[in-house]
Amino acid sequence: QVQLVESGGGLVQAGGSLRLSCAASGRTSSADAHSAEAMGWFRQAPGKEREFVAAITWRGGIVLYADSVKGRFTISRDNAKNTVFLQMNSLKPEDTAVYYCAAGFYSTYTSGYKNWGQGTQVTVSS
Repeated sequence: QVQLVESGGGLVQAGGSLRLSCAASGRTSSADAHSAEAMGWFRQAPGKEREFVAAITWRGGIVLYADSVKGRFTISRDNAKNTVFLQMNSLKPEDTAVYYCAAGFYSTYTSGYKNWGQGTQVTVSS
């Protein structure tokens, strides 16, 4: 129902930065884009399970981060533009993964999200 389109992935050196964007579009209106309680970012590295990165609620902008990214990543949203961002600083090779945005409940679990983007590759070289 909610279409999510991600952008901003790429190749970056360790210590560098990237900003990911996720544009959410509703089926019939802007309100549809906010039908989910929250937006989340997850990542999946080769041979690994999909891992929670960060989440934010549409209504209050309440944020939650995985311990591995606290202090380095910042999730934010622009409600008027129906867009969620993930600013990634001080990137490390272990951050290399496909990053996905998702819409659903405010949760650290993949099962809490009902709509997913296509994913965008982030590669950090050392």
